[in-house]
Amino acid sequence: MKVLIVRNNYNAKAIDASLMLAAFLGSQGIEVDLRDVGSMSTLSPCGGMAGVEAYGLAVVLGGDGTILRTARAVGTSGVPILGINFGNLGFLANPADEGVVPLVAAALADEAQREERTSLRVDVVCEGDEDEGDVSLVDAGAHSYFALNEAAFTRGALGKIVSCKFSVSGEPVASMRGDGLVVATATGSTAYALSAGGPLVAPSFGGLVVVPIAPHTLRSRAVVIAPNDVVEVDLSDNPEGREVAVFLDGEQAVLETRPMRAIVRKNFEPTVLLRYKHPGFYAHASEVFF
Repeated sequence: MKVLIVRNNYNAKAIDASLMLAAFLGSQGIEVDLRDVGSMSTLSPCGGMAGVEAYGLAVVLGGDGTILRTARAVGTSGVPILGINFGNLGFLANPADEGVVPLVAAALADEAQREERTSLRVDVVCEGDEDEGDVSLVDAGAHSYFALNEAAFTRGALGKIVSCKFSVSGEPVASMRGDGLVVATATGSTAYALSAGGPLVAPSFGGLVVVPIAPHTLRSRAVVIAPNDVVEVDLSDNPEGREVAVFLDGEQAVLETRPMRAIVRKNFEPTVLLRYKHPGFYAHASEVFF
């Protein structure tokens, strides 16, 4: 058994907890790989970081941001993630009240509940890339990313209004101008999509939510789509100087040329989060949002 520990290295309590946990696991003959979240790549391919399959468990000591970055590192490998909250909101994490060592011991003993969460594969086609216009995009010209919460297509550095069109599984849905568009998973429905006016969606739902951001219209609404649907976002109407910025779970994708379109779909393999004595989604949402 090999355990990955990812800590928020800007949080003194998380650092102390990581050292205590590493000592405990070492005493049990378990190999430990301790990493600072600040040293991990911000954006990862869908498969996750190299060699991630070697881990039997990923323990995250931090808040939701640390969990999101760890989820990108784990990718679609299926390695379970046990988040322990040392951040602010910690909606995806377990409270630290039970103690770090007892929580990890429970996870290792298969006493924690597994939650399978839908994640996103996001393919971005930029100006100058090869593009045959195929929604089954797997071309070498595409920039492919993983996200657990959402992909956001928003106003760039100049803050100018942007234009975007989106279709679902080949059927045109809307054309709008505004601050942009969010495509979120059920997990991400409690994050940026919620702030943009989207609905709360139960985490077991396998479909996606498409939410306009501050649209300059009175008719725009969020759309909830089926698990097998594919969202195509057309960004080509934005000229130079009004480029759209692309964010995956709050991290900006660095693109050499302006993005022209994006394909967003669910990954086939879920992200596994571990919960221990968790109150449940609706009770937790009630405490946090109502």
